[in-house]
Amino acid sequence: MKKALIALLILFVVVILVFRIGCGIFVIQPIGALPEGKTIIYWRIGLDYPFISSADGLLEKSGAGVSLLGRGLMLSRIIDDIDERIILRMKYSENLYLKSTGGIKYEK
Repeated sequence: MKKALIALLILFVVVILVFRIGCGIFVIQPIGALPEGKTIIYWRIGLDYPFISSADGLLEKSGAGVSLLGRGLMLSRIIDDIDERIILRMKYSENLYLKSTGGIKYEK
């Protein structure tokens, strides 16, 4: 019984590590085209995106500043990059969005 529990714990840790290293979470905040927003889990290996990211967060980190035009261009670029790598689509998570922007909520 104890060996099975240890094996299960090791398997759990390995799965978490593989997810953290190999996958990414991209948050699309509610906007006109997607009024409900989305959270996308995707294979991130080979891409240079943070584990949790959003268009607003990437714009802010690049120093370009967040604007409606910039957000649209960034979303287009990111979706082109991850479209074939999507594992799961979920509903919008404001907590993950805020994590991607350093706690700042940018309005629509």
